Amino acid sequence: MNTRLTSPTQAVLIGPDQPFIIIGERINPTGRKLLAAEMAAGNFERVRKDALAQVAAGAQMLDVNAGVALADEPALLAEAVRVVQSVTAVPLSLDSSVVAALAAGLAAYQGKALVNSVTGEDERLDTVLPLVAQHGAAVIGVANDETGISEDPAVRFAVAQKIVARAESFGIPRADVLIDPLAMPIGAVRYAGAALLTLVRRLHEELGVNTCCGASNISFGLPDRAGLNAAFAAMAIGAGLTSAIINPLEPDVRRSIQAADALLGHDENCARWIAAARERVAAQPAAPASAQAAAPAAAPAPRSRPRPRPGSAG
Repeated sequence: MNTRLTSPTQAVLIGPDQPFIIIGERINPTGRKLLAAEMAAGNFERVRKDALAQVAAGAQMLDVNAGVALADEPALLAEAVRVVQSVTAVPLSLDSSVVAALAAGLAAYQGKALVNSVTGEDERLDTVLPLVAQHGAAVIGVANDETGISEDPAVRFAVAQKIVARAESFGIPRADVLIDPLAMPIGAVRYAGAALLTLVRRLHEELGVNTCCGASNISFGLPDRAGLNAAFAAMAIGAGLTSAIINPLEPDVRRSIQAADALLGHDENCARWIAAARERVAAQPAAPASAQAAAPAAAPAPRSRPRPRPGSAG
């Protein structure tokens, strides 16, 4: 089952037999004070640069968030959508917890967008899902509800079932519902990674839905976040995760995802892996001529001792 998302000129398929889809996470003012201040002032130059850099790094989609405190989020999200679509051709994920902002973003968007997101709370389902259906969009369903975020994968699975059933009741096909299994920080929740992998397998095998998570959350508060994110991405893809909102500018993360795609047979003839490897080699600076001249010459191979002829004294 594939989820199809579009811009005016490109289409992206998210599915278990498709290459893993990277949704660039950088256009988000949360924790980025300079970006937040610029967006609030109507300056979207950094948004343009972030969009272009992420697509150049390999993102097939971009997440766009305009949640700036005390600002007009609906107007900001609509403008951010227009700005990003003016400089890139990839489909977008519209990221907000404010329904009016999602409505404004969907009205501005050209194509079939991904709405990020709706939870399993009844009030949210009854408010967000009609909007998704109205615009023919797809939606990320987050596996938590009024009771909060459970550490038990079985409880999250039940919430996912509820979200899918409610979406279908509004005429949204199962293919257009991606479930977020919730990546929690392993530094605070010891078995968060294992729980997510268990849930992803069930969502794929039993519910038959595609999945998406904020992958960088898994490493929050820990050192060498890129290393953890890269390992997590490969493990999650192996378990059946089909997309993630993640930072494509991290080389370790990109390489891990490319390797997982190749190993799972989602990269025909390993063409993308080979192309990426060649790009990495080409990007390495050449050694200066002086350094090459100073390099010690290779030692000659040792000469083998002549073997004695039969009958000789040896």
